[in-house]
Amino acid sequence: MHAGRSPSHRTNQTTNERGRMETRANAYKTCGNAWKAKKRAKPNVQTNAQANTQLADGMSTYWAQKKVRLPAYPRGCHVITRHLVQQVEEIREYEVGLANLFIMHTSASLTINENASPDVPLDMEDALNRIVPEGKMYRHLDEGLDDMPAHVKSSLMGCSLTVPISAGKLSLGTWQGIYLNEHRDYGGARTVVVTLQGQKRNDGRKYGV
Repeated sequence: MHAGRSPSHRTNQTTNERGRMETRANAYKTCGNAWKAKKRAKPNVQTNAQANTQLADGMSTYWAQKKVRLPAYPRGCHVITRHLVQQVEEIREYEVGLANLFIMHTSASLTINENASPDVPLDMEDALNRIVPEGKMYRHLDEGLDDMPAHVKSSLMGCSLTVPISAGKLSLGTWQGIYLNEHRDYGGARTVVVTLQGQKRNDGRKYGV
């Protein structure tokens, strides 16, 4: 038969249990305070993000748009960079930006290619004619044998370009030029919509003036 535990032993055991409970409660309280502090900090993070957005919005982006009427070109590929730049002098106002060029026709197109050798536009036209030959194999021939091939070439080459603007100029490579590809025998005058967006010079002046 075992002897019962003394009263002093039971008292020490109770004291130890209370100590462990208090330690556990303090730990929970510490974690709870940390969580509350973290939760209170969230609005500050959102405020900083909003401030950054407002700062970005403070840098004004300027837009401009103009329609450029091109004269009638014969069938083939033609470098029109200088003509476009002369018609859209607003480009010189921009420090950095983008110029979007969009041709408003389905039988002509725009592309960028070499601007130095006169043989390149000729070879480009020859290549397009080999890729999309004329003939009576097409259903849509309302305006002649060059009608449907012109539509196909337009889709292949594309109706729009986006060119960077740097310090008041189109940021083209040394040997790059903007081509008007006229796919009809008698296409007539063509219209290109030029849309500019970007940051203008801080002093309000134009480059080259």
